[in-house]
Amino acid sequence: MAGTGGATSIGAMDSVLGLLHQTMSSPWVYLALFTIAVVDGFFPVVPSETAVITAGVFAATGQPDLPLVVGVAALGALVGDHVSYAIGRHGGGRLLARLPAAGPAGDPGEEGRAGRGSRRRAAVERARRGIATRGGLILTVARYVPGGRTAVTLTMGATRFPRRRFLAFDALAAASWGVYSALVGYLGGLAFEQDPVRGLLLGLGLALTLTVVVEAVRWARGRRAARARVSRPAGAR
Repeated sequence: MAGTGGATSIGAMDSVLGLLHQTMSSPWVYLALFTIAVVDGFFPVVPSETAVITAGVFAATGQPDLPLVVGVAALGALVGDHVSYAIGRHGGGRLLARLPAAGPAGDPGEEGRAGRGSRRRAAVERARRGIATRGGLILTVARYVPGGRTAVTLTMGATRFPRRRFLAFDALAAASWGVYSALVGYLGGLAFEQDPVRGLLLGLGLALTLTVVVEAVRWARGRRAARARVSRPAGAR
């Protein structure tokens, strides 16, 4: 029975690999990668990194074409980020305009609601200042953090970050992300040319490692900035 179960598992894996090979050899794979990257820009449930890395793994065998994988992934990411930016610009801006600058005196319930709105506005203003001074760096780094890039592009739209600067920085971020994601998969495919499953696992592991490193650095910098704000004299604020 154990032998039969093992043979069944191997047969199922072979079937999955055969389906993946067939999918990656189809010219429709480029449209699929583009669509996934677009949707992931404003709906981050869709795993665009996984799709691009998988395509990179199979590109090591010749199909799909690696430069085309990079190109469609980068273009899809650029379009998706601009959709997210537009959503923030047209929807988020009106929401921010309604946030109170300070809580009025009077009814405690009203004061509490206004106070929460005031704190949100203060947080948005801090984000606006950070984006204004180092928006390009923030956008580029966030492109490598699933979910984080959507939050940043929405905020940049809501805070009216200039469109031309957004396009320039986002083109750089999307291009570097497309090259990185495809090459991570391609290197995994080269390392395990006869075993694409291991190549895929290696590529996903490398991508996860980079994401963890980026998040750890961002967390550490946030902690330092928070401690600096707490230790700053009241008169210097």
